[in-house]
Amino acid sequence: MDRKDNESPQGGTAQILSEFLEAAITSIVFLKGVYPSGAFERRRYMNLVVHKARHPELRDYIHSAVWGLLPFMQKGLVERVAVIFFNNDNTPIERFMFKLTVNQSYGSKVEEADLEFSLRSFLLKLSVSEPLTKFLPQSCRWEITSYFRSLPEAGSSKDAELWIPTDTKQWQKPPLITPIKSMSSEPLCVQLYLEHPSLNEPKP
Repeated sequence: MDRKDNESPQGGTAQILSEFLEAAITSIVFLKGVYPSGAFERRRYMNLVVHKARHPELRDYIHSAVWGLLPFMQKGLVERVAVIFFNNDNTPIERFMFKLTVNQSYGSKVEEADLEFSLRSFLLKLSVSEPLTKFLPQSCRWEITSYFRSLPEAGSSKDAELWIPTDTKQWQKPPLITPIKSMSSEPLCVQLYLEHPSLNEPKP
């Protein structure tokens, strides 16, 4: 996607981050085997071979969810983006968490190549992270959930109207966390980790 020369550091960073999240979330869904491999096709991104959803509804869901966050990432409002997998009881059994920080006071030009090089390593790590994950039941479902530092005002924009409060069940105990990858370079910090229910989590 073309980026404007006069774009703010936060705007340029958020756009690169959106492109990355779209590729990363698609990679996670492919990794988990929720759909047949034929539902995806291979493409090049950041000089890597990654997977892109072929099914229009799957592709559009991931694309619209991620790019709907763009204006809020530019303002530093998005704290975490999660890909959550559920069992038959609609209880979360696994969460891939992207923790994001876009420095709002950063005023220098963003070195796009450096940023993409750092984000590329997340896609490499994801491709070999299957041993860290849980086996999913056959009839599981999944969703993309975003956690905001502060809620956008209702009616402030059409983008805000795309997001609705989640009624997802929450774990009662602190989750088990498995780090996958992290980076910290101005103006962007990203952490990717897995969350699983505690061994002491009450059964539903």
